[in-house]
Amino acid sequence: MFWLNVFDIIGTIAFAISGALVGMRKRLDLFGIITLSIATASCGGLSRDIFIGNFPPMLFREPKYFVFSIVTAIFVLFLYPIFMRLPLASTNKVILNIILILDAIGLGAFTALGAKTAINYNMNNLFSVICMGLITGVGGGVLRDVFVRDIPLILKKEIYASASIVGAFAMYCSYGYVSEIASLYICFFITFALRIFSIKYNLNLPIANIDITRSTKAAPSHPTKRK
Repeated sequence: MFWLNVFDIIGTIAFAISGALVGMRKRLDLFGIITLSIATASCGGLSRDIFIGNFPPMLFREPKYFVFSIVTAIFVLFLYPIFMRLPLASTNKVILNIILILDAIGLGAFTALGAKTAINYNMNNLFSVICMGLITGVGGGVLRDVFVRDIPLILKKEIYASASIVGAFAMYCSYGYVSEIASLYICFFITFALRIFSIKYNLNLPIANIDITRSTKAAPSHPTKRK
């Protein structure tokens, strides 16, 4: 249970920072930044609990998720101007890279947490473990992107949901053969490493190479009959 709480806190803080930074890039106000931080950090676990029948969801039984998200968002709000004065943060690309790294940390931690939660609830088949890991890992990020009117990463060509699926699969295969904490670490590091590796080397899933925006040729109009 201790290590589950550790992964829970790591994922919550990483996703909360990610959500707050996205809110600041979109120039939201304080309430909007806090809302985005809470949604990113909590909605993956909320969706998981609903699917597995864990009522009321942990989000409403443990106020720590709201507290961590709110405190993190406020810290980011006040530390962001200080960080932006540093030479390292002179470009918008640096901030984007920080968001991607934090998002990868949250993805790995929550995928491991979701997969382990499925096992704890006796959902021991491969499909359930992967689904719960995936939902927990990507749910908050999907809602964050929807709120700010971006296309969610799992719908783009990037290796995002795929990394979560592979990580959950690794936990399923290793669970019972190594210690519980080892299986959590295996899931976390595989998910995180795949995500970072794909970002660094620009690895993407294939997309349909079809241009459907080309306008079709206008059909010739029939000549009007003269009276």
